[in-house]
Amino acid sequence: MDQDREPVTGKESSTAPATPGAPGEQVVSDPVHIRALAHPVRLELLAYLDDAGSATATQCATVIGESVASCSYHLRMLARHGYIEQVEQPGREKPWRPVSRHRSHVIDPAQPGSAHAVSAMAALEVERQAVRIQDWLHRSPGLPPEDLDVSTVYEARTYATHEEIRQLREEVWNLTRRFEGRWEDPGQRPEGAVPVRLFSVLNIDPGQE
Repeated sequence: MDQDREPVTGKESSTAPATPGAPGEQVVSDPVHIRALAHPVRLELLAYLDDAGSATATQCATVIGESVASCSYHLRMLARHGYIEQVEQPGREKPWRPVSRHRSHVIDPAQPGSAHAVSAMAALEVERQAVRIQDWLHRSPGLPPEDLDVSTVYEARTYATHEEIRQLREEVWNLTRRFEGRWEDPGQRPEGAVPVRLFSVLNIDPGQE
């Protein structure tokens, strides 16, 4: 798969308005809720729940390397701000699950601090993804040739109007949506399918204007 161009997740997160009609999209515009996500542990917990579907605080702690008490606290904060919910089932410790695995964080000009909140959250996510990509690059010499052949790191530069940029953003989103559902449902994966991740950034470069 050659998009962005590096190893597409079954989830979707962006810092721009969602495509109208995107199924199950959680659109977050309240800067208070967005700032609540601007924490490395909460981003890691939400990412793990996106992958796992649901998990208890103990399971989260084992995977992300935090204490159970710390995970419990941050999971409650994620729930308070509408990102996750608790699964009602028998037992003392109940698992948590994402409200949606598809979410967009929207800058609302009418909300003071909105742009700062989105930027702070996105900066932490970029840092988290950079660590993941660096880990992949360090391990890449030992990966099978067929894995490396379909992976790439890619950069493109051009000039475009705002309308053309919006159109490109929509096209990228639609490219990934053709694989929607495969992360959560193994029955939708064709034979030979392997886990793939895509992380992309599309931005206007003010230094070149």
